[in-house]
Amino acid sequence: MKAIRAHGPGDPGVLVLDEVPVPEPGPGDVLIRVRAACLNPPDWYARRDFAMFADEHFAGDRPRVRFPWTPGSDASGVVAAVGPGVTEFAEGDEVFGLIRFPDLNNGGRAYAEYTTAPAAHLARKPPSVDHVQAAAVPMAGLTAYQFVVDHIRLPAGWTVLVNGAAGGVGHFAVQLAKTRGAHVIAVASSRHEKFLRDLGADEYIDYTATAAEDAVRDADLVIDTVGGPDAHRFLKAVKDGGIISPVFHGDYHREEAARRGIEFRGGQVHSDGAQMAELAALLADGSLRAGIDSVYDLADAAKAHERAEGGHIQGKIVLSVP
Repeated sequence: MKAIRAHGPGDPGVLVLDEVPVPEPGPGDVLIRVRAACLNPPDWYARRDFAMFADEHFAGDRPRVRFPWTPGSDASGVVAAVGPGVTEFAEGDEVFGLIRFPDLNNGGRAYAEYTTAPAAHLARKPPSVDHVQAAAVPMAGLTAYQFVVDHIRLPAGWTVLVNGAAGGVGHFAVQLAKTRGAHVIAVASSRHEKFLRDLGADEYIDYTATAAEDAVRDADLVIDTVGGPDAHRFLKAVKDGGIISPVFHGDYHREEAARRGIEFRGGQVHSDGAQMAELAALLADGSLRAGIDSVYDLADAAKAHERAEGGHIQGKIVLSVP
């Protein structure tokens, strides 16, 4: 079978199309004929062996990558075989999921024609959603879901500011907050306004024209998908006793936040087939949809990574696997 591998760390050009054996599903696993895989930030962090990224991206020690390495934790495809003990799926089922994350070295290996996945990490793909759309959901969708539902436990009626709202996690956070009855303020650049209003954003702030922290006061919650050294600016936008949920690490002036009773809630996304099934139900009834920035053939994974590192992405970048 064909798979994308990096034989050492470096720029996108280290990603090459190799011929490798088809993997065998172990106990509790299924073999998936991959039809689409999605790019996520850990893919390019790991491709560079994390060497170029600032410490603010990581809460603890930086992981190390074992090369040769196949990227990809998000996959959508068709079950080709099942391993011992698997009863919930059968050959021919269409499935999608976040595979073995956050274990990058033993992870999804989804940039390939075939991969294996624990059955517990998968859900059935809704028939109304194609493989490209489904592959765009797992990591970003689960991150938003686990923040909104597990960590924040978002109640109806809250005002929620989503920074970086047009990106992968951001555009799912906008939609999931709306499903829970929130008033959502989306922050992104001007070209994303129609996209975000179509997803249900109640208000839109073009950060290239207006600083969100100057335009918003007393938000109950800020979901910040950007982070970085200036993240503390959002303290002005959130009310005393409110919540900030950082997706990436940043300088939030936590002592000042503590004086104002502002909490920080969030956590590392992890694989969860039951939660994938919840997202599948929302996709099926139209409450949730994946924004697709661009689609590349599997063989063009290096070009897809170049696009990802260029930034200003609207939704997700997906690899189509022929």
